[in-house]
Amino acid sequence: MRYTYFKAFKSLFFIVSALVFTGNVALAQTQPAAATTTPAAPVAGVQTHIDKFFKEYDKQGTARAVVDIFKTNKLMDSTRLTGLIVKIDSMRSIIGKYLGKDLIMQRKASNSLVLYSYLLKHESQPARITFMFYKPKNEWEIYRLYFDVDVDSELAESSRVTGKP
Repeated sequence: MRYTYFKAFKSLFFIVSALVFTGNVALAQTQPAAATTTPAAPVAGVQTHIDKFFKEYDKQGTARAVVDIFKTNKLMDSTRLTGLIVKIDSMRSIIGKYLGKDLIMQRKASNSLVLYSYLLKHESQPARITFMFYKPKNEWEIYRLYFDVDVDSELAESSRVTGKP
């Protein structure tokens, strides 16, 4: 008698297992891969600041673009701001005329902290500019701004095989 219950339970177990397994496979196949997901929608106030920055960076120069975007941050030290402008201008004199930009990534840490990174297309070589915006109360303000020309070496480094078999 115990053997009959075991056979019935065994059959039921295999049927339920098969249903669960095929359900998981179907579910896994319907979820999009991470690489194919669409980028997040632009954050309204932040995108306005970025668009204005790039318009000024192109037409009126580095100083105007940097000073205007940092007007949103009342705590910014003018000495550090001058140093940033000098750094960007010295690199711009080497890499040539600004030709345009491409969004590399957009990340949202929370509803109060976002990051945008752009590839800057210049005549001689690419550069990267990264904006970090913070919203402590109701308005977005620039929190950090990074500029570098190492984007190509970083990309090449990311392609290296580092794992061991």
